[in-house]
Amino acid sequence: MGRKASVVMLSPKLREEVFALLPEGVEVRHLDEPWPKTADFFLPPFGQEEVARQVLERVEVKVVQTLSAGVDWILPLLPPGVVLCDGSGIHDVPVAEWVGMSLLALLKDLPGFFQAQGEGRWAPKVLPDLEGKRVLLLGYGSIGKAVEERLKPFGVEILPVARHARPGVYTPQDLPYLLPQVDAVVVLLPLTPETRGLVDREFLSRMKPGALLLNAGRGPVVDTEALLEALGEGRVRAALDVTDPEPLPPDHPLWRAPGVLITPHVAGLSQGFHRRAARFLADQVGRYLRGEPLRNVVLEGY
Repeated sequence: MGRKASVVMLSPKLREEVFALLPEGVEVRHLDEPWPKTADFFLPPFGQEEVARQVLERVEVKVVQTLSAGVDWILPLLPPGVVLCDGSGIHDVPVAEWVGMSLLALLKDLPGFFQAQGEGRWAPKVLPDLEGKRVLLLGYGSIGKAVEERLKPFGVEILPVARHARPGVYTPQDLPYLLPQVDAVVVLLPLTPETRGLVDREFLSRMKPGALLLNAGRGPVVDTEALLEALGEGRVRAALDVTDPEPLPPDHPLWRAPGVLITPHVAGLSQGFHRRAARFLADQVGRYLRGEPLRNVVLEGY
C-alpha cells in the first residue's frame, strides 16, 4: 500500500466493531477530537446536516462515505470535486425483512387482530394467501433484489421497476400498465427531483382496489395528502417506515388513518448493522489504498 488514509468518524463514536477490520495503518479520527486539515474519508453522521456542513467547510475531504443507502440529505452540502459513495448493501437484509413482515402483516390483517385482542373480541375471518400475489418493486437495486429473494419462496410474482430498461425489468413508463395488475407496490426509491411525489393521486388511482402500498424508501416519494385520501376512501392500505413529514408529528392525521401501519424509520436499524458496516468499510478503504475503483460511487444523484 502506497498511501495512508485518515478516516473521520461520527460522534458519538461508532462502536469499535465498525472499524475493527480496517487495513493496518489507517488513522481513525472522531468528531469530538481535534479535526485534521485533510481527510481521505469522511463518514457524515446521518441526518446531522449542520455537523456535516462544518466538517466539509473546514476539512479538505477526498471521499464522503455515507453508511446510509440514501444520500439526498448530504448532496446539497458536497463541495465540488469530492467523491460521494453511499452505503448500498449494508441495509439490504433488514429492509427486506421489514418488507416481508409488513406485507404479511397487512395481508393477514395483523393490525385488526391486535385491535380485537385489545378489546377482548374473538374475531375470526377468512384471510388471503401471499402465494400467487403480484408485487411491484419500485426500485430494483440491491435492496430490491434482496426483497425479491425473500418473497419468491412464498410463490409471489415479482415485477421489478428500475430507471433503465433491461431484460425482465420494467421502467416507470410502464407503471400505468402495471399498477392495475398488482396486489402490492413496494417503494424502495431514493429521493431525487424525479422521484419526489412520484406516488401521487394519479398513481394511487391506478392501483388495484384494495392493493397494498409499502414505503421503505423515502417519505416524500409518496404524496401524503393523496395517500390520506386513498386510505380514507379504503382504496388502498399502507405500511410506512418513512413519512413526509418525518418524524411524524403526534397530531398528524396519518397516525389515525384507516388501514395504515407505521414504523418510525427503523427498517434499516438492526443488530447486524455494525458487522455489515465493518465489512463494507474495510473493503472500501482497502480499495482506496490500492488505487482500485470505489464501490457505490453516486452518479446522477444516486
